[in-house]
Amino acid sequence: MITIKIELQKSQVVLSPENDEEKAKLTALWKVLVDCVGDSRKLVPVGEYVPQKGEQGASFHIEGLDPQDSSFVEVKAEHDVQVYCRTCNKLLSLKAGEVIPICCGKMMSIID
Repeated sequence: MITIKIELQKSQVVLSPENDEEKAKLTALWKVLVDCVGDSRKLVPVGEYVPQKGEQGASFHIEGLDPQDSSFVEVKAEHDVQVYCRTCNKLLSLKAGEVIPICCGKMMSIID
């Protein structure tokens, strides 16, 4: 379960990962957004976020990113880990540096 901590500090939003899976996903997002050579990308809100309408989270478009390019979603294990699919319960062991695979349309989750 993703339970990343979100804090508003004046004009900044601080995202604090609380487990290995969140660290991996925040690292992947950071790599997509930050370009050390050129301009960094921006998150642009999409639609609306109304908590009373259910469990749907807030959605954002990554400005300047080709939606057909899936190479940016590659997340690598920081150390030897086991991952599983929350849909079909498939279990895999990965070595440090291996790509966390996609299963049933979503990135597999790291077992803490």
